[in-house]
Amino acid sequence: MRRGKWGAVAARILVLWLAALPAWAEYGDVILNRRAEAEGMPPVIFPHWFHRIRFRCKVCHFELGFEMRAGSNDVTMQEIIDGKFCGMCHNDDIAWGTENCFLCHSGKPGLKSGIRGGHSTKGPGIW
Repeated sequence: MRRGKWGAVAARILVLWLAALPAWAEYGDVILNRRAEAEGMPPVIFPHWFHRIRFRCKVCHFELGFEMRAGSNDVTMQEIIDGKFCGMCHNDDIAWGTENCFLCHSGKPGLKSGIRGGHSTKGPGIW
């Protein structure tokens, strides 16, 4: 039993260490860097497909107010803190809150805003 406990501790340390490393955007991710670097933060990498697995499009694009067109959402941190847009779920109740900055602001410096892959390739397999 003791060995399992230390294995779990090591796994948590590894996850925290990996979460602290800047991330590359992957296929289907949305990069948000309109304001981030200008305000001294790394770009946001929004894992669209990760969220899409769990929720229907209408949850974010109707109920939370996100426009369907990339680049048309001018979301501020204050709005998120006030419980709008991402802040509807990222409120320390449904998902982590805004004090965990680097879980979202995890992009490598210099990433340009936009969608990686899906918006122009018509999906996997049609390159």
